[in-house]
Amino acid sequence: MISVIICTYNREKYIYNVLKSLADGTMPANAYEIILVDNNCTDGTRQEVDRFCKDFPNVQLRYCIETNQGLSHARNRGIQESAGNILVYVDDDATVNAEYLSAYASWFEAHPETHAAGGPIIPHYETGSEPRWMTYFIKRLLTGYLYFGDKAKPFPGDNYPGGGNAAYRREVFDKVGLYNVQLGRNGDSLAGGEEKDIFNKMKKEDMQFTYLPDAVLYHSIPAYKLEPDYFNRLTYSIGQSERARTLKIGKKAYRGRILSECRKWAATIVLWCFYLVTFRPSRGNMLIRFRRNVTRGLTGK
Repeated sequence: MISVIICTYNREKYIYNVLKSLADGTMPANAYEIILVDNNCTDGTRQEVDRFCKDFPNVQLRYCIETNQGLSHARNRGIQESAGNILVYVDDDATVNAEYLSAYASWFEAHPETHAAGGPIIPHYETGSEPRWMTYFIKRLLTGYLYFGDKAKPFPGDNYPGGGNAAYRREVFDKVGLYNVQLGRNGDSLAGGEEKDIFNKMKKEDMQFTYLPDAVLYHSIPAYKLEPDYFNRLTYSIGQSERARTLKIGKKAYRGRILSECRKWAATIVLWCFYLVTFRPSRGNMLIRFRRNVTRGLTGK
């Protein structure tokens, strides 16, 4: 049994579509369940879920309300409510391809050594086009973009599955614990770091996680996510989250993260120069803004 966990907060515009994309897939309805965790929604989310249940009565869906505000609380509630031995997290503002659940199910069945997996995350811009200032690094930050080719393989380098398209064996959480509720988004806060925290713990236990190109998620990107205010808040929150995550580990980990930030500044300046000489200054300037905001959040400024 696969348990699909969708944590949602005021996404009535998208929630029906993500549920429908799962129901329209190739996975038989009796082979999976959907756990919908409502994290104190105040919009029409419940009505949209009820509409889905009426349209797709064969799909097993459990609706629960997590009153403790915060994505990590909702993620943990999803684990507790689920019955499957494979847990798949899907973003509430996305859709998936038809083979999505089947790809995860077949891989985990054939590869018992795999503890977690994740697939491509492809942005869908509601504005109709990608901004000219977008770079690969900012694209990954703003949209969750993830693509490592068309072959299944271990995640390269320090990469790990995106939080909105990730599957785990239940035993992972039995061994490394649940999501840290001091990290992750909370209401309108853009803090994060809870997925990175889990995968760092998995690395310490030598757990394997695999990139699966056939499990594709299409992430909706509304216009407001491309505005300067959102960009500034998000990048500052990244620094804050890294500060909280590493300080919880210890001062040595925090100092190591500060050193890493210095190296990233050096790389950013090199890239800024490259974009300047190739007559694309807007891309370089956005990278500088990104790095500056992260540093401010990391240092508590």
